[in-house]
Amino acid sequence: MKNLKKTTFLLLFAFVLGLSANAQYSSRKLGKKQEAYIDSLKSIEYNYLFPIWGQKVYQKGFDIPYPAGGMVNYIWMKQGLVFENFQLGIKTDNVDLPLAPVDFIDFGTNTNTSYSVNFRPDIWIFPFLNVYGLFGYGASTTETNLTAPVAFQSIVTQGLSTTGFGVMGAFGLGPLWLSVDGNWTWTKPELLDDPVLVRVLGVRLGKTFAFKSNPERNVAFWVGGMRVKMRSETVGNIKMADAIPEETWARKDEIVADYNAWYDGLTPIKKEIVDQTAIPTFMEKFDAADGSSIISYGMDKRPEQEWNVLFGAQYQFNKRWQVRTEAGLIGDRKSFLLSANYRFLL
Repeated sequence: MKNLKKTTFLLLFAFVLGLSANAQYSSRKLGKKQEAYIDSLKSIEYNYLFPIWGQKVYQKGFDIPYPAGGMVNYIWMKQGLVFENFQLGIKTDNVDLPLAPVDFIDFGTNTNTSYSVNFRPDIWIFPFLNVYGLFGYGASTTETNLTAPVAFQSIVTQGLSTTGFGVMGAFGLGPLWLSVDGNWTWTKPELLDDPVLVRVLGVRLGKTFAFKSNPERNVAFWVGGMRVKMRSETVGNIKMADAIPEETWARKDEIVADYNAWYDGLTPIKKEIVDQTAIPTFMEKFDAADGSSIISYGMDKRPEQEWNVLFGAQYQFNKRWQVRTEAGLIGDRKSFLLSANYRFLL
């Protein structure tokens, strides 16, 4: 059940991570080898609506992407999660206990591994300003480890869909380019009651190297950072059989014995507090190997680290087709992105 909450959180995060990593950028071909190409850019008659001021940018010798595009991305991610203010409820054939705080539950190391495939249509409104939409689907597996009052593991896998939008600014810094990208997505995991709002900020600094024989063909490399924030409150429901893996059911007798020893050691006042929560009913159903009960949960969740460091590269075949990859290698969050982009004139 707790794993479920984490699953939701990381799923959302994985979607956002992949979306933000797809920023486009403008560049300028510098150096004598590209002088002829720069001269050709200055002579272009740009009669298209977007980007606004496109003609002026070409006259200054800047090369900019075609204004409209569609990108397909595959994103994989793994990161740690932190859960706070945990609440638990349970519903069986004859018991219906609402959510109540369970302050005596402690979590160990919790991780989420997820993937998503998303589509990102975009348009350059100005040469330095891009707006885009985000639409995707994915799945996530969250492993939650309870350390108190008993050692307990929950593993939950669920699918989710996401929609959102983003804004990206990009400009040149001499031979380099800088992009700042922010997006907002609403992701609906299967086991959560409401969509979760996720906000992502990405900053990237890179350099583009044009091919001497074909200036439209280039390769770019960049380094950057990404921060993820999300609505912390999470409320959902899950069937006990879907939240507890077989290896945990196999340790049922050991876990129940540990719980009983912990409960017997409580003071009368603490026992009364525990009795008012869903924990006793949960343990009874667990001891009976009854996985039909519905577990309700609520909590605040956040990534173990908000920021991570990214490294990326893009190969541009021409101004219509590009492929790129990006990896998060430094920080608690590990990620990998692979995408293909097609651009066109309006």
